[in-house]
Amino acid sequence: MISRLVFQTFVWFGIMGVLLFLSAGTLHWTGAWVYIVVMVGLSLTMGVALARRDPGLMNERLRPPIQKTQTTADKILLSILLLGIFAWLALMGLDFRFGWSAAPVWVRVVGVLVLLVGIWICYLTMLENSFAAPVVKIQDERGQKVITTGPYSYVRYVRHPMYAGAILYFAGTALLLGSWWGLASVLVFIVLLGIRTFIEEKTLRTGLQGYDVYAARVRYKLIPMVW
Repeated sequence: MISRLVFQTFVWFGIMGVLLFLSAGTLHWTGAWVYIVVMVGLSLTMGVALARRDPGLMNERLRPPIQKTQTTADKILLSILLLGIFAWLALMGLDFRFGWSAAPVWVRVVGVLVLLVGIWICYLTMLENSFAAPVVKIQDERGQKVITTGPYSYVRYVRHPMYAGAILYFAGTALLLGSWWGLASVLVFIVLLGIRTFIEEKTLRTGLQGYDVYAARVRYKLIPMVW
């Protein structure tokens, strides 16, 4: 499992690095190098820790993004999301190449902090929810149940803390890379994740006992005090 984690981490961020540097037309991009190094380091560190704590979840998260038991709607949405990420990275590379926008150093530092907060929220969510698979499905074989502790606690703000953390991740990445166009494009990911909450909640309400009660107690889906 650890070898698969290492392999997939380097392949995934290798692809992201290629997209960034090819579209930028240069390897002399400090922000991109910082992003790749930080993400590889955190992915490996947190991944190994998660694999030791919850091998069942890590095995799920290492599976392909398109699976047989996954809902058709989620297959389509996730494919669009992945293509969107690739296009987003290329856009920010082009932004750097042609100087369409340029964020000051302090904004890039803020970007690092926002990125780390987003990743930390996602990690806390995975520590609490052993069923936080990357695809929408009911994991009957693993005895899936409604999680109401940690980030999912009734006193928390949103029903989908992983998606909330992902929004911060996207925003932090764009700021770190100094791309205002990349930051504006985060709105697209917010819309896509918002659509995915409908797909996920339809599946959970239908196949997971007790989710309706949980949803009634935690009012907001994705953005605290908004929606």
